Parts: sequence; structure tokens; C-alpha cells
Amino acid sequence: MIPRDAVEELQRAASSPDDGDLPRGALVIARIEHPHLDPAPSLARLTRLGALAMVRLERLGRTAGAYEQIAALNQLLFEDEGFHPNEDDYEDPRNSMLNDVLERRTGIPITLSLVFMEVARRCGVHAEGVNFPGHFLVKGRSNRFDTEEPHDIIIDPFNRGAVLTDAQCRELLRRVAGDEAVFDRRMLAPVGKRGILVRMLNNVKRLYVGMRSFPQARDAVDLLLALDPLAINELRDRGLIAYHLDDHVRALRDLEAYLRATSRVTASGTEADGQPPDEEHREIWDHVKALRRRIAGMN
Repeated sequence: MIPRDAVEELQRAASSPDDGDLPRGALVIARIEHPHLDPAPSLARLTRLGALAMVRLERLGRTAGAYEQIAALNQLLFEDEGFHPNEDDYEDPRNSMLNDVLERRTGIPITLSLVFMEVARRCGVHAEGVNFPGHFLVKGRSNRFDTEEPHDIIIDPFNRGAVLTDAQCRELLRRVAGDEAVFDRRMLAPVGKRGILVRMLNNVKRLYVGMRSFPQARDAVDLLLALDPLAINELRDRGLIAYHLDDHVRALRDLEAYLRATSRVTASGTEADGQPPDEEHREIWDHVKALRRRIAGMN
């Protein structure tokens, strides 16, 4: 179980105006896999990378364009330091844990993007997260030393910092979301720290549920609810996870709260308008009845 002080640290990181708190929030998430994690070594690694990046940019000079700066960061991170996508073992939970990504030099799109953004921030290069469907990206910005009009620069750290055109973003969307997906430039809107941390937690939750590692999955849902207490579906999922863990009291509490919050099922098992519940709510109601019987039998 994630301790209360870690939950509060995540909440502070998500709401803080300081962008530098993002890695601290990510390292709280890493405590799901590493309960006794000390964040200091990982933050020191980022400090080292940021210092190296600053030296590279100083060599370029003050008149360097954004594309030159991005190329310098790519050279540092993906060539010299050896960061690379973990395509062979994509579902390994360590790919979602910032400390492991920094130590092993491999990860998935969102964690490699986080490393890129944090190193860029430390040397003054503009970089924001992009919640692109199925594949997290980074958005940079051209500067007055670039030859074209000011514009956004879309970067894919999972592809070693490749700069993507709209056509390439469209093709990426097709690969990750299917042929029916329609590209819209609004998909390239920047996302804040809270949105990044929520996406990381959703990845972690999905992985642990798929592995049937339910204690860790519940930790992920606890952190998701800490970031958004009104995320009713997470309340449902936490109840279902507790059900799998035979934690009957907590499962009943969460599933009953979910049914009350969605106002779909009354205590008698019908919807508020007297109609039968839909399939999902019927299944939840069946779980609630079974849990009530089990708890009653324990007393």
C-alpha cells in the first residue's frame, strides 16, 4: 500500500506551478514497484544529464535554432547516453518506472518523453508533453534563429527524438489506433503535469491488472483517485480489484459508492426510473449482493 506521505507528495507535484516537480511525481508512481525507493539517485541522474545538455547547447552558441538544439539533445540522450525504446519487452512494468528507465536507459514513449522533457527544461529548451492517442509525444517550439515562421515541433523520443510532420503523425495514429482513426491537430495539444501523471498511472494499472498483480493495481488506482477524487470509474475498478483480492469490506464499500454515484441502481437492484440496469451495472449489482451475503456470513 502506498503510504500517505507519498500520496500527498504526488498531489503536491501534480498541483505545483513548478514544472520541475514532474519527475518527483513520477518517482512516487515508481514506489508501486519499488516501495522503499529513494528518489535522490534518480534526481541526481537527471541533474547530471541536464548539466551535460547545457554544455552541448553552450557549444552551439546563442544563435542556435531549435532544430539544432533538439539535435544536440538527441545526440546526448540517444547516442552518447544510450537511451532507447524497449520494443522487445514493451509490457515490462519497469518501462513505466522513472528510476528504472534512468538506470536501464530504456522505456516506453511516455517515460522516454519525460526524460527528454526534463533534460530539455534543465537547459532552457522548450518541451511540453503531448497526450497523443496510443503514443506519447513531445512538443517543442521553433525560435527566432530558425529560418521558417514560428511553429510547433513535434518530437518522438521513442523514435530517438525524430521530428514528425503532420503526415507522419497521421501515419503514427493509424498504426496505434487503427485505419479508422482520424487525425486532428488538436491531438497535439500540450498536456500538463497532472495529465501526464494520470496517463502514466493508467499504463501502470493496465499492466498490473493484465499480470493479475492486484495489490500493485490497487496502488495505481489509489493514486489515480488521489489525483482525481471524482473519477468514478476508478472507484468501480478499485472495488473490482478488491473483490479479486478477497477484500470483501473494501470491495463492497467502493462498488456501492460507485452505484450510488452513477445513480443507476437502487437498493432493490433496479434503475432509479424503475427499469432494469444495463449489463455493466447488473454485473456490479451481482457483485454487491454476493459481497453482502459473504460479509453477513462472517458476522
